[in-house]
Amino acid sequence: MLIIGIAGGTGSGKTTVVRKIVERLPEGEVAILPQDSYYRDSSHLPLEERLEINFDHPDSIEFELLTRHLKDLRKRKTIEQPIYSYLTCTRAAETIPVKPCHVVIVEGILVLTNPELRKMMDLKVFVDADADDRLMRVINRDIVERGRSVNKVMERYECTVKPMHLQFIEPTKRFADLIIPQGGNNDIAIDILTKYIENNLK
Repeated sequence: MLIIGIAGGTGSGKTTVVRKIVERLPEGEVAILPQDSYYRDSSHLPLEERLEINFDHPDSIEFELLTRHLKDLRKRKTIEQPIYSYLTCTRAAETIPVKPCHVVIVEGILVLTNPELRKMMDLKVFVDADADDRLMRVINRDIVERGRSVNKVMERYECTVKPMHLQFIEPTKRFADLIIPQGGNNDIAIDILTKYIENNLK
């Protein structure tokens, strides 16, 4: 089993990179574990407090469960991936069964911050993008997908997203084996990454 970690700032284009890789590989060869599925359940908190959760801090992720699921996949066991809602900031009762595959991609802003997780990765990738480009994507995504106002998005960016990026996410670039500038628009880098995966599949 080949385990690939794909990190990078919020709005850097990680999801696009992952989608383009999956599109270029045989169907059923790749399982994806999004970090966002492993945010800690906050159903015990009032909604007002849940909406103020710092999603860009490593403590917000249940890395223990994520690493355990990765180990189970290595043992050829099917896992039950959590479903997390940004609208309610809680985990759903339902889960998504994920079967072991030849390639497992662990994707998210903080996946390279955890030492145990890094040790399990055969390849570590950092998707890089200009801060302005990332901010524009974050504004569009948070308004459309998460029902936030422009003012709320900008306030969150200044108070949380930007400082957390500088403190936790940007420093993990030094752990990367491959850095992809220009995010999902860098087809050459995505081709190189896809070739690496194809060679390992052979």
